[in-house]
This record gives sequence, structure tokens and C-alpha cells, in this order.
Amino acid sequence: MHHPRRIEKLQQTLRERSLDGALLFHSRDVLYYTGTAQPAWLVVTPDDYVLGIRSGMDFAARDTGLAEPYLVAQRDPLTLLKQRFAPGARLGSELDLMPVATWRRLRSALADGELVDLSPAILQQRMVKEPAELDAVRRACVAIDAGHLAAVAGVRAGMTELEGSAAIEHGHRLAGHEGAYFLRDTDFCMGRGPFASGENLGEISGVVFTISGVGLSPAVPAGASRRVMQRGDLFVVDIPTCVDGYHADQSRTYALGTAPARALELHAGLVEVADRLRAAMRPGWSAGQLYDSALEYAGQAGIGGEFLAFPNGKRAHFAGHGVGLEVNEPPFLSRGSKLELRAGMVLTSELHAWADDGTMVKLEDTVLLGPAGAELLTLSPRELTVLGD
Repeated sequence: MHHPRRIEKLQQTLRERSLDGALLFHSRDVLYYTGTAQPAWLVVTPDDYVLGIRSGMDFAARDTGLAEPYLVAQRDPLTLLKQRFAPGARLGSELDLMPVATWRRLRSALADGELVDLSPAILQQRMVKEPAELDAVRRACVAIDAGHLAAVAGVRAGMTELEGSAAIEHGHRLAGHEGAYFLRDTDFCMGRGPFASGENLGEISGVVFTISGVGLSPAVPAGASRRVMQRGDLFVVDIPTCVDGYHADQSRTYALGTAPARALELHAGLVEVADRLRAAMRPGWSAGQLYDSALEYAGQAGIGGEFLAFPNGKRAHFAGHGVGLEVNEPPFLSRGSKLELRAGMVLTSELHAWADDGTMVKLEDTVLLGPAGAELLTLSPRELTVLGD
């Protein structure tokens, strides 16, 4: 169903910014405000709104519970704009995602008007989750744990990365994962999510700034490959899940047959850092404070040199991110960020360590920031898991 209170908050933003209205088209934002992901234009004024459906009218009516005049069949946004705004209107939209050709058409239709980027305000509104959103995130965490259980039950030496990833993905799907995940990027190319083993753990694709895997071909250069995994290998799984539109994000490190002592040492350090970071989280902290604290805790745990390091000599500039309708969304727990954390935010602690001998381990969990601290939402065991023959 549609969410009138969310729309009312957006209308308040329009009034505060002296905007005549908003035109939204990104599927995750339309879903957030209206309850449907059918292709649509959502036009919001300070005191009204209308959802123009480009295709899938029957689905949209069922999803939203809306009817005319709030729900109309309309492929062309210019018609919606001309019916509601005079020339010279100032409108907000998602300019981080809008194609140039669309921008030009809208600018022409507005004559002397203006298009303003409204994405930061929308993402800020989405950062604090409502109870129904948190319920969906929790269901996604159950689904992601099903993938961990599938790994424990079925991934063994002699399998390819692709076979191992497929077994985990199958577990996710049977537990309700919708089979897709979303990032706010116009040309993101990943597949189902990162899976890497052995020497591939040190191969970092340019499409993500984390352990990525190398993929099956240059066409999708991240995720599982056809590498055959051997006894003694480490492998990392960072495949997210999406349930009812909301995501869970979790990374786990596994060893096949036996775990190298160096890997166990580094992973224990990551667990210590993650536990201390979760215990320290409070509303009112800045995102940058959490990043700085993670570095401090890593030094105290004896893994300061390896913490968030990559083989190319760089260090990750973030230690986590928000999770919701997109798997990576604000706030980003990044170096220098002044963004204030608030109760109701869903965050990850996304931590890895890389040693000069090539050992790479990763630990990532999804947490809920409450009034007095953080609750761990992901359910899978957090030790480095050794899988038998």
C-alpha cells in the first residue's frame, strides 16, 4: 500500500526548500513512497500528489490501493507537469540518476524553471527505518543465514567457486530472497554478489572497493569464477539478500579442510574490532567517529597494519554503510564524515584484513542502531568456519 505519511514528510521538505514540486522516477524511491515498483512518475506538490504509471497499471493499483485521481496511466511526464505546474516552476528530482536526454526534455518544458537535485533529501528521509521496514530487514537476515547454512552443508574442496556460490544462492532463494539487489548506480555490474577463494581473494575488481572475486568473464568482472577450490583454501562470501524490497548484508570467511593460523589470528582481530565498534555505537556519533574508532580498535587488537588494507597499498576509506531499499545507502561510515547517526538506522560494520603473505579475511554484519546502542541483526556464526572434506 502507499505511504501517505512518507509523502507528507516529502511535502514538508518541498515547502522548506521553496520548491513547487517533485518528480520522482527511481524504482526504489517510488516504492518507498507508494508501495509499487512498477515503472512510474511520482509527481508531488506541497499539498497533493499523483502517480503516473508508465506500464503495469493493474499491478500498480493492486500494490498501492490508489485510484483516480491519485493513480493515472501516463507514459509521458511532460503531460503530468503541464497539468500541475506553470512555466518557471522549480522542481526537485533524482538528478544523480536522471538521463541527460530526460533532463533536457524536462528543462525545456519548464521554460525558465529549474530542476534541483532532491536525492540527498530523499535518502536522508529513508535513513531512519520504520517498524515494517525493520521487519523486512530481519526477514532478509534470515534468508542470508540460509545461505550460510547451505555453505556449511554443501561447499567442499574440489568444487568451483561458481558451484559454491550457486549452492549459497540456492539457499537464499529457498528462504525468500527475491534474487536481485539494488545499488544507487546507473551502470553497476556485479551478478549475485562477491565470492572469492585462494589467490582470487587478492584480486580486487574496480567495480567495488572491497573483496570482489574476478567473475566468469570481463563482461561481469566480479563474483564467483570457475576456479577449483582446494583443501586449505580460504574463501569469502559477501552475497546480499533482498526480501520484500529490503536488504541484508553479511560477509563470512570460510576455510576448506583446515584454517591457516594467520587467518585465524587476523579473523579473531576482526571479531574483536566489530564487537567493540558495535558496543560503542550511539545516536549522536558522527559516521566519521565510527571509522576512526574502528582504526583505533584495530591497532589495539594488533591488526592495525592489516586492517582495511588492500594488496595495492590502499586502505578502505569506510568501515560500513547503511542498508535498506538499497544494499549500500547512506550513511557511509567513512573517513571524515560529519553525518550524525540516529536511532532507527540500519548499518553494517564491513571489516577486512589483508596480510603481506596474501592472507585475506572479512567479517561483515548488519546491525540496528537503537537509542542506547546497536543490535546485531545478522544471525550466522561469526567465527571463521572450517568446512570438512
